[in-house]
Amino acid sequence: MKKIALEEHFLCPGFEDYWRTTVPDIEPEVCRQILGRLYDFGERRLTAMDQAGIEHSVLSIAGPGVQIEPEASIALKLAKVANDFLAGEVQKKADRYSGFAHLAMQDAVAAADELERCVRQLGFCGALINGQTNGRYLDDPAYEPFWERVQALGTVIYLHPADPVAPIPVLAGHRALNRATWEWTFETGSHALRLVFGGVFDRFPGAKLALGHLGETLPFLLWRFDSRAKLYGVKLAKPPSNYIKENIIVTTSGMLSNESLACALSALGQKRVLFSADYPFESSVESGEFIEHAPIDAEARADVCFRNAGRFLKLNIEERSKPPGAGPH
Repeated sequence: MKKIALEEHFLCPGFEDYWRTTVPDIEPEVCRQILGRLYDFGERRLTAMDQAGIEHSVLSIAGPGVQIEPEASIALKLAKVANDFLAGEVQKKADRYSGFAHLAMQDAVAAADELERCVRQLGFCGALINGQTNGRYLDDPAYEPFWERVQALGTVIYLHPADPVAPIPVLAGHRALNRATWEWTFETGSHALRLVFGGVFDRFPGAKLALGHLGETLPFLLWRFDSRAKLYGVKLAKPPSNYIKENIIVTTSGMLSNESLACALSALGQKRVLFSADYPFESSVESGEFIEHAPIDAEARADVCFRNAGRFLKLNIEERSKPPGAGPH
């Protein structure tokens, strides 16, 4: 079955130092191999896509990018450089690649302007934001102009994991729980909940947020969010679970689990779960095989693999003709 993948990463020149802050404990040789894949837009990436049956990848810069840049003027300049670079690569292989904008969230209005440029002029599908920006989360009142533009454009914001502002004390002494194991899930899920409980989706009901890893545990906790919101007198137009079901979509990136997939599908419905591989940090082949063999019916599989991405990202990807003797995608 053909697939559209949403959380697929790259790097452009000048961004390696930002990315290296996320992998200080990784072996140098492993980093070298990952960097080689991040810089590649040709044979290695396309082969991995073909082996997984991925017809189309929506590419985004590997975080954190300029979101940890302390100088706003530098961040704004480099974000535009990254987006123009990606647009050039997408243009070379428009049948295989699309793009998510990289935004300097240090300046909400400038970020909104860059998002609009990327969507309207460069043909991007939305933006991917790498968590908090120098301690400011996306529910901050300063971001109201940004969310207003997101809603007006009808585009998707993908909230990607990133480091918290400060180390989480409960994880101290357990290095294996940092970052991708648990820290990023807690941080990103909490960030999304700030948007829900902070009323962002009341003020901007048309805004759409995407979360990886099958929703960063949020689908599992819907009842709990509603129950505790009542207990603490949270003033929203609807129960928190409604916003998670109506304003948030989730992807399979880095979560190849039948149990987690079943939970997300049951909690959110098959129209709000989308395929991703998280290349090159996860195996595209394993991700493709997982969704091909997951215990779901054919209609749900088609929705997850490509229909939902086509609808939310306004993509119309035709399946490529296969060479003689090629296996099914």
